[in-house]
Amino acid sequence: TMSDNTEKIIPMAQVDIDLSKPIIPPSPDNLLILPTRDLVLFPDITFPVTIGRSTSIRTAEFSEKTGTPIGIICQKDASVETPDIPNDLYPIGVVASVVKIFDIPNGPKTAIVRCGNKFTVIGKGKDTNSISAEFLNPDKNVNSPKLNNIVKQIRISIKHIHDAIKGDNSMDLPFDIDDITLPSMLINMLATHLPFSFKSKIEMLECDDMVERGLMLLHELKENEEYSKITQEINERTKFSLNENQRMHFLQHQMEVIRQEIYGDEDDDISRLRARSEKLSMPDEVKALFERELNKLSRLNPQIPDYAIQYNYLDLLVSLPWGINDELTHGLNEAEDILNADHYGLEKVKERILEQLAVIMNTPDGHAPILCLVGAPGVGKTSLGQSIAKALGKKYQRVSLGGLHDEAELRGHRRTYIGAMPGRIIDAMRRAGSSNPVLLLDEIDKIGYDGKSDPSSALLEVLDPEQNCKFHDNYVDADYDLSNVLFIATANSLATLSQPLLDRMEVIDISGYLLEEKIEIAKRHLIPRAIKANAMTKLGITFTDEAITDIIEGYTSESGVRQLEKKISAVIRKLVLRKMRGMKLYRKIQPKHLQELLGTPVFTKDRYEGNDYAGVVTGLAWTAAGGEILYIESSISKGKGEKLILTGNLGDVMKESAMIALQYIKAHASLWNIDERIFDYYTLHIHVPEGAIPKDGPSAGITMVTSIVSALTQRKVKPRIAMTGEITLRGKVLPVGGIKEKILAAKRAGIDTIIISETNRKDILDIPATYLDGLNFIYVTDIRQVIDAALLSDKVDNYKTFEIPEDKN
Repeated sequence: TMSDNTEKIIPMAQVDIDLSKPIIPPSPDNLLILPTRDLVLFPDITFPVTIGRSTSIRTAEFSEKTGTPIGIICQKDASVETPDIPNDLYPIGVVASVVKIFDIPNGPKTAIVRCGNKFTVIGKGKDTNSISAEFLNPDKNVNSPKLNNIVKQIRISIKHIHDAIKGDNSMDLPFDIDDITLPSMLINMLATHLPFSFKSKIEMLECDDMVERGLMLLHELKENEEYSKITQEINERTKFSLNENQRMHFLQHQMEVIRQEIYGDEDDDISRLRARSEKLSMPDEVKALFERELNKLSRLNPQIPDYAIQYNYLDLLVSLPWGINDELTHGLNEAEDILNADHYGLEKVKERILEQLAVIMNTPDGHAPILCLVGAPGVGKTSLGQSIAKALGKKYQRVSLGGLHDEAELRGHRRTYIGAMPGRIIDAMRRAGSSNPVLLLDEIDKIGYDGKSDPSSALLEVLDPEQNCKFHDNYVDADYDLSNVLFIATANSLATLSQPLLDRMEVIDISGYLLEEKIEIAKRHLIPRAIKANAMTKLGITFTDEAITDIIEGYTSESGVRQLEKKISAVIRKLVLRKMRGMKLYRKIQPKHLQELLGTPVFTKDRYEGNDYAGVVTGLAWTAAGGEILYIESSISKGKGEKLILTGNLGDVMKESAMIALQYIKAHASLWNIDERIFDYYTLHIHVPEGAIPKDGPSAGITMVTSIVSALTQRKVKPRIAMTGEITLRGKVLPVGGIKEKILAAKRAGIDTIIISETNRKDILDIPATYLDGLNFIYVTDIRQVIDAALLSDKVDNYKTFEIPEDKN
């Protein structure tokens, strides 16, 4: 049992006991103990103790029958049923005699005990339930005049507490303090009854000065008095607030009844939200979440801001397409027709997309891989995503990731933040209204990183078919299934993508378009779109193939068709201006009209600069805008200062290639009959034109070697030849990337022969024959093969001779 306390107080007037007998001093070596759970008794008081444990009952009955005093002491832990004596007891208690024991109806036994002086525990006694004790002297200053003043303040403080807190049973006393005239007894009775902490009560009991004990009691009462004042103030404010809330609740309820009478249930937010949720196939955990949050909404006042926040959250939950899937509306042949109608060229890309569409149509419940379309700007990556959605008959949404640097933009903000919103993925699903749309993750390579959050890591969960079935948005705070979504990512370059993210995607390269493909794209898509956008459809404006060709070659230089579209739009705008001015319109645009409409051509048709100069070699480079040709120029001049000068805003990789090229030629100068002393008396200057444009990449090694050898030997470079590849100090030619883009750049520049590494032969086999038409490829493994293939034996006109001073030794 858990009694042995004073939960039930019996008035002393109702108990027939004799309090005149003195307490017989007990034996200090074998003092029987009656442990209490939540009761600390003080000297010189008579008090009822509720007892329930069998050992306590036997001890009390023995004391009552024999008149033997016992020790009453509080145990440290009230939950211990059988305390270890004396280890589980406080070290101080009071000696008491049991005056009478009687039963309470429907309750445990109660013993009336008369307390005497205090004792301290020394050790175990002779019996199991006994201790050896040291009996203490009576408390000092019992009759001190100062004690009377303290008791006066104690009486005032208790009355203040009772006036402040009414109905608090913990502060009620079973006696009237005015009936107790003896100061020491009043202090001991109050210390026993009042609900102070056990630590405070033990400190009071250990104090042998009654004045000090009275001051300690007064201190505790003052603390309770201050607490009582604060509690009273809070209760008054709470009562006023509650009354106001009840009034507002009543008025709002009346308004709801009137509103429902006028508008019916359609204006009831709760009913509308619940009706919308019943139409969805929410998972069980989401249903439980929705009901909890809906109940919370029903308890909120619609006039407070929290109501709008809660309503917006629930509105998002029922706006998400839980279990809503779009059926495939097109067959494979229709899908192929849609792709061909929307995009001209890109045969291998469309073939790969059709393979994926066939798999989706054959296994609608399967997990689709994540496709990543990689290519230069303007090649049609974004429009391909739209065409795929149209071919499948699915919803389409675009999620722009360019410049995103906060993970919360993808995963959403927690609702505890002000202005919290769902992430872009969940928002796209809400806008799509379907659980299996096509989501285009645009510009995935341009995700930022600010050192605090990493959005690319958040994308790992989105793009992993094994994880995105339980995508967790912080705002929604529930798992959402993205496994049925067809994700298509776009990027200009893979260099900035992390390897874990790249591993989760299947990369499809979109290199660029041939001249013939650009002409067809312009005629089928770009020109009609520009004419329609400028309301010039009725005028029958057309472009000749020659005019389109001149625009492509004279005013654009790109892998895609974005600049071409801008130039065509510029032509149409000029025609609109002429129309508004009442001038003559050109209804059939020909090459002779272009200079008037677009100005002087920016680019020349053939940028190949010939082979009349030694040391000038055409190289091929890859950029984010596609392939380009670049020139490596080498010049030899007298001087013993710097042995190598590099200009042209070169990156570290290009500088390393130049150093490797020079060191290789120094080590193998005899292969090309180069006098090694040239390097001691002459300075080599390597320059890459258009110096304002940063250039870097491991693809100019063989070009630099060829340029240096040509400058040193004054041999001509073969006409219309270009090269790409890296070298080692051993003279090995290493493979490079971006072969298709470089080939397109070479064709645009009028190159007909390309030197590349033998290892790159496999890349050539993957390129359609139309891209290779008119090109001759020379595959090499060693730099000597490059020099033999690229340089003629003839020297340039007015070739330069290098004079070497005679050796005086």
